[in-house]
Amino acid sequence: MNIKFLKDANTSSIKNHKVMPEHVAFIPDGNNRWAKHKKLPTLAGHHKGVERVKEIVKHCLNLKINTVSFFAFSSENWQRSPDEVANLMKLFSHMLTIETKNLVKNRIRLKIIGNLEKLNKDLQQKIIHSQNITAQSFDITLIIAINYGGMWDITTAMRNIAHKITSGLLNPEAINAKMIEDNLSTKEFKAPDLLIRTSGEQRISNFMIWQCAYSELYFSNKLWPDFDSNELNLAIADYTNRERRFGMNSTK
Repeated sequence: MNIKFLKDANTSSIKNHKVMPEHVAFIPDGNNRWAKHKKLPTLAGHHKGVERVKEIVKHCLNLKINTVSFFAFSSENWQRSPDEVANLMKLFSHMLTIETKNLVKNRIRLKIIGNLEKLNKDLQQKIIHSQNITAQSFDITLIIAINYGGMWDITTAMRNIAHKITSGLLNPEAINAKMIEDNLSTKEFKAPDLLIRTSGEQRISNFMIWQCAYSELYFSNKLWPDFDSNELNLAIADYTNRERRFGMNSTK
């Protein structure tokens, strides 16, 4: 992984860059701190964070980025206060209700990944409906990770493979990296080229830990509600100036 931390940077144009990321993933951190700094309720930070997600997705669509992912709720986030968790689930449900038509209108396909069995039935049904109705015709895929963890993803993949072995359908010697990838929740998508985390934290926090093995990492001091399209331009400009070797030397 190539780790880059930028405290400040000048605004850059990305119009002429030759190599754009196809898949940009986000760990949108800092909603709570943003609300606290402004002496607002925690939920206000999450609402502002949602508005920022909408702006960033639209900008990615304009940049012709194929896939954009957001770590919305981790499997560890259940440890937060019951009120915050309940409000987040209500917010997810509300956004699915009011935004699905806009996703279709803007040709955005929605894909929700994670252990969805723990979510309430109404939310599960809304997820199924939104995924189905947005899957017809699209220019960009929006992946939202809810109750997701990278270790859960790999464990589930290995459990699926183990079932095939015990059923006599698979020889253990046939297991390879491609097979594991084909059993992950992201199996139909390219791995993230660029992973962006906001709020100054410098870790990936169990998000797509297999998929991000060779992702370029970019850390921003901005809290997520303050991370706008210009900040994304800076991140992509930085990405396009890197050399991605995937274990090879620069001559190749």
